Amino acid sequence: MELRHCALQAFEICNPAGKVAAVQQLAPRLAALPVDCLQPFAWPEHPGRPVLPQLVEPKEVPRRSPFTADGHAALVHSIAHIEFNAINLALDAIWRFTGMPEAYYRDWMQVALEESQHFQALQAHLQRCGYTYGSFPAHEGLWTMCHNTRHDVVARMALVPRTLEARGLDATPLIQAKLRKVGTPNALEACDILDTILREEVGHVAIGNQWFHWLCQRDDLEPAPFYAQAALRHAAPRPKPPFNLTARKRAGFTDTELQALQADGCAQV
Repeated sequence: MELRHCALQAFEICNPAGKVAAVQQLAPRLAALPVDCLQPFAWPEHPGRPVLPQLVEPKEVPRRSPFTADGHAALVHSIAHIEFNAINLALDAIWRFTGMPEAYYRDWMQVALEESQHFQALQAHLQRCGYTYGSFPAHEGLWTMCHNTRHDVVARMALVPRTLEARGLDATPLIQAKLRKVGTPNALEACDILDTILREEVGHVAIGNQWFHWLCQRDDLEPAPFYAQAALRHAAPRPKPPFNLTARKRAGFTDTELQALQADGCAQV
């Protein structure tokens, strides 16, 4: 039992419940599992994933009103899909990149564990609503950026946790406001689940921030210019207001970074 090898095994599991179980079984042993920081692995073509949901282009995902039962389920399903992908993103950060400190690998396994719990809570909510993960089509935007940065751990830290996951900090309060407006028991239950997800996602973005700056220092890179170049090279989405500045600051963005974000919404952070 070695942590990075276990992460790869979980990464390759297609069944969502099996992937969640594989990650959660590691939790009690996380602190004791040995870590081989230098072992390279053969790269799978893609993460293990179920046949459903059907993956389509983002513009092809139907829009539905959260005021209907079907629309509520579709909204929760879209968040569950993000969390399922986030499990794979965290596992990928563990097995793919060699030569990082042990703490890096343990940090990302903790992230994988919490993402698995988020997915589990959303899946249970979907099932109580009469649906399941796979009931609606979904897109692959998160995994595309993961694939694009597969050869560069600095770009990965810059563009996945600090960009894509940080967008979730901005979006979650807006989604919660919609759910509170709907006001049904299902909507309010989903809102409570999102409270937990938002709180823990702040920690995930903070881990990305910590390791991004550590890597920049190690490799003698200026963080802001590197980020701007990486965002352009990999076509990272531009952050869009309104920004959750409180959550972003708790996640480790500096006042200078937040001022730049507010000034032009472009990606000098």
